[in-house]
Amino acid sequence: MADISVREYIRWLPDEASEPTSTIVLTSPQRRFVDIRVNIDPNNADNHDNINIDTTDLSRLDWAIAGTSESTSTPPDTTGDRHWHSKWHHWIDSRVADTNLATVSDEGDMFPQPPDGTRVLEKGRMPNPSTGIETDYEEMWLSEKIDVNVPRYSQFTPNLPRSVKSSDEETVKRCAVLQLEDTSTKTRGMIVRLGQYCQGILRVGEDVVVERWKWESGASGTGGAWTRQVRIGEIEGAGASTELPVDLMSGFVHSVEVGDAVIDGNGVWKLVEWADL
Repeated sequence: MADISVREYIRWLPDEASEPTSTIVLTSPQRRFVDIRVNIDPNNADNHDNINIDTTDLSRLDWAIAGTSESTSTPPDTTGDRHWHSKWHHWIDSRVADTNLATVSDEGDMFPQPPDGTRVLEKGRMPNPSTGIETDYEEMWLSEKIDVNVPRYSQFTPNLPRSVKSSDEETVKRCAVLQLEDTSTKTRGMIVRLGQYCQGILRVGEDVVVERWKWESGASGTGGAWTRQVRIGEIEGAGASTELPVDLMSGFVHSVEVGDAVIDGNGVWKLVEWADL
C-alpha cells in the first residue's frame, strides 16, 4: 500500500526523544521508497511545511535512502495485539557506497498506535551516528493523508514550476516512480512522486544530490503549484545535470506508461511504476 510517512521523533535509548530533522518517506504501491532526512536549522523555524533549502553543502543532509521494502506480520502477543517486522533494502544510500550496500542491515518492528493506527512506533537497533555504537532506538511515524487535490496534468516550464488554474481539471491521487542506473559511471537514481509530494535521490560515485517538492493548493482549493522545498548536493563532471527531473516527474503533460524514459545529463530515467490510487 502506498504511504507518506512523516517522522515525528527519534529516540536513542535511554535518551529522551527529539526530532533534529525533517524526515519524509514516500513508499509506492510496489514498495519502492525514497527516504530523505534533512537536518533542521536550529536558528530557523524549519518544519515539513515551512522549509526552503538549496545548497551544495551535504552537512544539511542527515541521510537519504532509496530502495525497496517488505513487511511480515508477527503472531499476536499475550494481549492479542499484532505488529509487523519490516526490512528496507537499500539500493541507494547517501552514507554507503554502492559496493558496500550488501553489508547494510535496516529492519525494525512496527507497532500501530491507538486510536486509529495512523501513528506507528518503530523499534529496532542500529549505529547511533553520534557515537558509532549499535544502540536501541524508537521512531514515531505519522501516515500523512495522500492529497487528492493535485491536477492530473499540472504544467511546467523547465525546472521552474508555475501556477496551474485547475478548476476545470480532473484531480487525482497519483504515484509514479522513475529509476536510473548506469554501472559504467556508478550512477543510480530514484524518484517517487506520491500525491502531494515528490522526492528524488541521485548518486554518481561519491557525489549525491537530493530534492523534495510539494504541491501547494490555492487558497480556495483550486489551482496551485509545485514548490521545491529541498535541494542538497551536486554532481560534478562534464555534462552532468545538477537538477533532477523531479519537476517533470511531478506533472506529466502527456499520456505515459511503464517503460517510458526521461533523458537528462545523467542518463536515462525509466518509468518503472505508474498508478492512479
